[in-house]
Amino acid sequence: MASNRSRLAWLDALRGVAAPAVALHHSAWTFVPAVWAEVDRRVDVGTWGVFVFFLVSGYIIPASLERRGDLRAFWTGRAFRLLPLLLAALALALLLAYAGVFETSPGLDSRPPPLVALANLTMLQELLGVPSVIGVMWTLSYEMAFYLMTAGLFAVRQAHRPAPIAVVLAVAAVPLGLLMPHATINGGADLAAAILGVAVVLVIAVTMLASGRLRTAAAVIGGLLGLALVVLGSRIGAGQGLVIAAMMFAGTAVHRAERGMLRWRWAVTALLTVLACGVLVAREPAWASAVLLAAGFFVLVFALRHRSFPRWLAYLGVISFSLYLLHPLLLRVVPNLPVFFLALLVLGLVAYRLVEAPGQRLGRRLNTTRGGALRGERGRLPDGA
Repeated sequence: MASNRSRLAWLDALRGVAAPAVALHHSAWTFVPAVWAEVDRRVDVGTWGVFVFFLVSGYIIPASLERRGDLRAFWTGRAFRLLPLLLAALALALLLAYAGVFETSPGLDSRPPPLVALANLTMLQELLGVPSVIGVMWTLSYEMAFYLMTAGLFAVRQAHRPAPIAVVLAVAAVPLGLLMPHATINGGADLAAAILGVAVVLVIAVTMLASGRLRTAAAVIGGLLGLALVVLGSRIGAGQGLVIAAMMFAGTAVHRAERGMLRWRWAVTALLTVLACGVLVAREPAWASAVLLAAGFFVLVFALRHRSFPRWLAYLGVISFSLYLLHPLLLRVVPNLPVFFLALLVLGLVAYRLVEAPGQRLGRRLNTTRGGALRGERGRLPDGA
């Protein structure tokens, strides 16, 4: 085991397992479908991987926002963390589709191009009833909804309540799962999807550019929009959609309990409630087992967080977004499973170094420059301003 003193190395290790797991799920269905059918009947490895990601996001994203203490810096950081690679991946996907070696999601060509662009670039396409250019982008829609809800809670100083929020969302998932098994915002709601997509862009812009009560109001509206999109737009139904949101807030509760800001019994209660409700709303046993195993794996690695992790595993976590987003583009380009993973590793390394890392550095530079300017302005203002 290589020494790794970073206190967040365990999160990178989680990502470093989750991203290859999702890639294995899709590639095994492509290259060894008969074998993988037997595995998939028992546990949905792809769902397991994405739930690990959801727990990691729930743990770290609100902590990142509170550390910055600035909604504008938060959204700037998220934009430069996600959009550079997303834009590059979308461009590559469209080129490969034009060459006939990649298939976009069914129905994409039948929707208005401006709506497709708006939905995919805001990463809300899954919850707006618009097909994804790259199928695995569906998870980014739930991430975006979580960002919106987290920002809204932060704006009204309620971010310290992740445990009751997780419990309420999970419990609500059970009856809503029965009442709303399918998306209300579906493939025929182009106008509603466009209005909601534009509304999200506007509230984020106002949150970043305004101040005072206007900023707070915009953040709160954004949080309500995020919740509404999960309830009304989840293709997997409101029940399973709310369980995903609840799982992320359960991850936040674990972080707060670790920092001594929340009693452990509340964090444990939140996580157990989410798991119980997740089993109740699951439509397939494999989905339920994936949710349980993802939480179990998260808890296991959390318990080992003070130990060292192999550097290669942590580095896989660092490039996990590239591995996750780009792996579908290789499925019809490479001949077999070993070559697929070798090509994916190379592509992930290149994408991280040439696209992701420069984008992240630029985002940090912008936030640092703005933070310094604000401190300078405050230094010149009269006392009490």
